[in-house]
Amino acid sequence: MAEHQGLGHETGSAMATSDFAAPSGLGPILAFIFALTTILAVSALGGVNPAWALSEFKPAQAQETENQPESEAPPLEGPLTGDDGGLPPPGPVIRDMPEAGPNAETDGEDPGTSEALVSVEVITDLTTLPEAVLRIRELMIEAAATGDPEQLRGLLGIGDQATQLALSDIDTDPVDYIRATSGDGQGLEILAILIDLLNTAVVRVDQGEPGEIYIWPYLAALPLDGLTPAQQVDLLRIVTAGDVEDMRAYGGYNFYRVGISPEGEWRFFMAGD
Repeated sequence: MAEHQGLGHETGSAMATSDFAAPSGLGPILAFIFALTTILAVSALGGVNPAWALSEFKPAQAQETENQPESEAPPLEGPLTGDDGGLPPPGPVIRDMPEAGPNAETDGEDPGTSEALVSVEVITDLTTLPEAVLRIRELMIEAAATGDPEQLRGLLGIGDQATQLALSDIDTDPVDYIRATSGDGQGLEILAILIDLLNTAVVRVDQGEPGEIYIWPYLAALPLDGLTPAQQVDLLRIVTAGDVEDMRAYGGYNFYRVGISPEGEWRFFMAGD
C-alpha cells in the first residue's frame, strides 16, 4: 500500500512537473513569436505610411492656417457680408457714384422750380398794385357779384387780346362758355370762384419782362409742399381738402387762376396748369 502510495505521489509529482515544464518550454517560443509579430507590424506600419508620425501633422495645420486668410480677404470696395451675416445691401458696396457737390440741391426738379420762382413776388397789400390792375380787379368783382355772367362781357378781351378761358381755343361765345363750364349750368359757380380768387394775395411774375403779369391766387405760383399753415388755409378757402390731395398727386396747383397785365388787361381765367 505504501509502495503504491509512493508511486502515486511520484506520479503526481511528475505530472505536476510535466504540467509546469510544458509552459516553461514553450515560453521562449511564444515570446519569440510575439516579438517577431510586433516587429513585423511596426515595420509594416512604418513602410506603408510614415506620414502618421506626429511631426508630420504640423505642416498640414500650417497649410490650413495659411489658407484661412484667403477666404477672409476683404474686397477692394467693401465687406462681403452684411450685419446679419448674409449678403450686404448694394449701397455700401457700390461706391462708384460721384458724391453730391455743393450745388447738388439745385440740380433736381425742385431746385429748378425754386429757380423759376426767383422772379415771383407775393403781394399781400393790394393797395400797392398799379392803378390799372386795381381798377379792373374791382370791376371784375362788381360784375361777378351781380350773378349775371353777361356783366363780364365788357371786361373780357377781344381779338388778339381775347381773354383766355381754356388751355386750348374755344369755338363758342366766351360768356356762353362760362355758363357751360359752371357746375350749376348758369355760370353762378364760376362767378363765385372768380370773386374768391380775386380776394386772395397776388403774385407778380416776370417783373420787368415783356410777359410781366399779376396772378390770383398767389398759391398758383408756389410749390404745395412748401406752404405754411396760413397759406394752406388760404388754399382751403378756394378748394376742398380732397382737391388739395389731387393737386399733390398731380404735382402742383391746377385749379382756376386769373391773370391781369400791368396795363389792366384781363389776360386769362382758366383751370389747369
